Amino acid sequence: MSAPRIGVLALQGDVREHLRMLTDAGAEPFGLRRPAEVERCDGLLIPGGESTTIDKLSRIFEVRDPIRARLAEGMPAFGTCAGMIMLADRIRGGLPDQQTFGGLDVTVRRNAFGRQVDSFETELDVAGLAAPMHAVFIRAPWVDEVGEGVEVLASVDAGPAGQHPVVVRQGAVLASSFHPEFGGDDRLHRMFVDTVRAG
Repeated sequence: MSAPRIGVLALQGDVREHLRMLTDAGAEPFGLRRPAEVERCDGLLIPGGESTTIDKLSRIFEVRDPIRARLAEGMPAFGTCAGMIMLADRIRGGLPDQQTFGGLDVTVRRNAFGRQVDSFETELDVAGLAAPMHAVFIRAPWVDEVGEGVEVLASVDAGPAGQHPVVVRQGAVLASSFHPEFGGDDRLHRMFVDTVRAG
């Protein structure tokens, strides 16, 4: 597969930046908004934004069930920030009726680092990358619990709360709690594109 077709869920969030980075990484990305487009995907990227809004819009646009079905079949996926929440099997701090696509055996805590004013940037060591990655955390989640088979690629020291995973991978599903598209570093995108090609 020379240029895998990767759908970027285009309901809310930083769609344009992800399309550019996936193109630079050798993929053929497109904005995904319709149920029929889910079947065109070799892989799916779920961008940051607001997870409760993405959840509601995915049901309004009727893409939620097709995405859940493809993920259950093993479609590769990459979620960033709110996208990590949408891929998590379990949420802490979510709204009572909030749902996810699932596919990643983790428990994620929404807004774990605090409010917008608590957003921060750091240099992050990520397993599999030769040099640290500039990571931009904006009202970011973190991973509270990982299930069997989930690999932690990077963690952040959250002070009194201790170390918490912020990049995880389970099979063909990758998730980061920060916004790699804001740091200008496309290595996680390239890692994901390589995963899609290998699938």
